[in-house]
Amino acid sequence: MKNPDVIILGAGAAGLMCAIEAGKRGRRVLVLDHANKVGKKILMSGGGRCNFTNYDIEPHHYLSNNPHFCKSALKRYSSTDFIALVRQHQIPYHEKSHGQLFCDNKSVDIVNLLLAECEQAKVMLRINTAISEIKHHDVKGYEVTLANKERLFCQSLVIATGGLSIPTMGATPFGYQIASQFGLSVIPTRAGLVPFTLQPDDKERFAELSGIALSCEVEAAKQSFKLNMLFTHRGLSGPAMLQISSYWQAGKPLTIDLDADEQWSAQLLDYKKTSPRLHLKNCLEKFLPKKVIQAFVATELLDTEMHRLSDKKLQDIIHLFRHWQIKPNGTEGYRTAEVTLGGVDTHHLSSQTMEVKTQPGLFFVGEVMDVSGWLGGYNFQWAWSSGWAAGQVV
Repeated sequence: MKNPDVIILGAGAAGLMCAIEAGKRGRRVLVLDHANKVGKKILMSGGGRCNFTNYDIEPHHYLSNNPHFCKSALKRYSSTDFIALVRQHQIPYHEKSHGQLFCDNKSVDIVNLLLAECEQAKVMLRINTAISEIKHHDVKGYEVTLANKERLFCQSLVIATGGLSIPTMGATPFGYQIASQFGLSVIPTRAGLVPFTLQPDDKERFAELSGIALSCEVEAAKQSFKLNMLFTHRGLSGPAMLQISSYWQAGKPLTIDLDADEQWSAQLLDYKKTSPRLHLKNCLEKFLPKKVIQAFVATELLDTEMHRLSDKKLQDIIHLFRHWQIKPNGTEGYRTAEVTLGGVDTHHLSSQTMEVKTQPGLFFVGEVMDVSGWLGGYNFQWAWSSGWAAGQVV
């Protein structure tokens, strides 16, 4: 396809959805990607089962400097719409927790769905294709020059190149560079939905806890999540930590409650009356792993009988677990981040069509924009919704 109507840069979730919708309208669509296969991030997502959407898609699950921007697309193409497509292709799926929907089998089911839809819509795909230059001409529209010097022209150009997360999957800043080329501002980017690393002293203190998971409530920047956390050899991970990482500010502490449901802290006080001869460690071990207890409470206290501990001392011990403050050293960065925060400033774009307001025919969809969702299928839904919205008009 030498001169298609639409060229889409990026064969990920948003790019393919946009291609499908444009192709359905009879547009001649060409999708280009520098990777060696389509949908690489889809394939590795959700532990290989792709958390493709969430039942509860609401705007407050998204972070953006333009918080109202995502509302239109999410409303017009909702999770219900994508679920209907999954059912149409007879892909078995299940709800894991908190409305998160996963494939029963493998993520490739979603990629195959998209490829089947692309084929039906007569979308052309070219992988292993690097781009060297993009220009705009008043008459010819957009000129895309490939690394092999081949020149392609199109009326509509869609940037679906994603963010910076997981560079081993081929992530690059190319989309941001295109935005800057056409005078669009880019909100500073950083890793989101990413594990924390610890300060050297804390890393040594908690080294023995690697692999232990606990339920907790974690808070930072007036946002909190009540989910599981996981100690790792690098620091803190698990759903609670990934979620709060998108709100955490460098240099600030996290506040963690290891008894958020108050399942044991009140009982600990009762043991002083009901089992006064029990050692503190024996009481705590009914509720928490032994290694966790040893990392928080001094050995001499753990070996103390309950009747020898004042109520205030017991309250102080409970406070250690329920108001644990720890200042991360940082995060693991883009290497393991599930999403990139920041991106192309959406104030430049139409929330209805994803088109650049000052540059007709140029569109941005998916993660390259300054719209980032929570863990749990929200980022895939944004890819489907934004890609669908652009696909109605490109």
